[in-house]
Amino acid sequence: MGKSGTPPAGPQGIMIRAPADQGQTLAAVLTRLDAQDLAHCVLSTEGEDDAGHFIRISLNAEQVDAWAPGYDTLGLDRRLQLDTGDKPADLTREIVAAMLMGPVAFEFPSLDELASAVRIRHNIVRAARKTSLSFHTSQAERPQDCWTYKEDIGFVIRPGVSLLTALAKATQPEVSGALYSFSCYRATEYVMLLGIAEELAHCNPALYAQLQALWGARPIMSGQFHDVFLREQGSMQAPLPPHYFVPGDRTWFRNPDEASAEASGYEGSWVIYLGGGLFSNFWKRQQPYTLADKCLEIYQWRNALYRDAEGHERVDEAKVATLVAAAQQDASGLAHILALMQRYREPRGVYHDGGCLDTTREFARWVCPGTSDLVLPLE
Repeated sequence: MGKSGTPPAGPQGIMIRAPADQGQTLAAVLTRLDAQDLAHCVLSTEGEDDAGHFIRISLNAEQVDAWAPGYDTLGLDRRLQLDTGDKPADLTREIVAAMLMGPVAFEFPSLDELASAVRIRHNIVRAARKTSLSFHTSQAERPQDCWTYKEDIGFVIRPGVSLLTALAKATQPEVSGALYSFSCYRATEYVMLLGIAEELAHCNPALYAQLQALWGARPIMSGQFHDVFLREQGSMQAPLPPHYFVPGDRTWFRNPDEASAEASGYEGSWVIYLGGGLFSNFWKRQQPYTLADKCLEIYQWRNALYRDAEGHERVDEAKVATLVAAAQQDASGLAHILALMQRYREPRGVYHDGGCLDTTREFARWVCPGTSDLVLPLE
């Protein structure tokens, strides 16, 4: 189904569109995802809809309730006893398990596309964990040996520079030896793009070459980036479960306070879900956020708002840190703040009684030759 409408009851998992034998498809999917041991708790069904024939593969409802009650995947790694930080196979297992319990089906035209999607999510998490930046709401920097700035176009890669190298050097200090200024929104674009580009270089070199050439002429940013590279599940009318995340998702935490949301860069916070109940912290990568951490930080923005000498709204980050630390020592006050913040956000421009949790998640489009729906614009 699309972004609107009510999801069918029960886990929808993964939907494969390619015509094939149901039993053979289930076995092939579990083998390809190294998940044969889940066969006892996986259901396979087939059917027809407006788009044609499909085979659906999902965890059964009892297993979902055991591993992620209410589709709360924030503790999935703990329940599965995974070490996703140090064991790549465990991160893949968390991705696969979360996808198999999806409340809205993850749809693929082929098994190859499913495998690529899992690898892209893995790439994105790995890149997000390595990303460390200097937060700035109005300035931007890039490594000068890889990037050059074009007026009214943005940062493009220099001739002869690999896009993969340029993205890594801009975001990963272990590669560049420096921190560069980014907004959180642009930072998530670079991390998502790096994860996608790594898979394109592996599975679709021709499309990767087109992407490389395009970024040498002009970058794709903001709304167009979303449209070209990403899919989105959920909507304001049919929100995803509030604590349902798959590693590699991009999501938005909205600032529900109208006054502090006027401060540039504090309308909200774009993050990558890393798995293990943690979200990216590009400014302090060794201190990723829990859901509670992120909600508490955004709540305190309102209490650290001030006007600078030019009369512009600003948020005092040092004061935010002090307020967060104090709030964490007040159990009843903290519970009150989290109850307020861990509600679905309201529409943009509306400030009444909503929280900061988004209703949607974003992830990569299909990328394989012959089935990719990632269509690059002309240079």
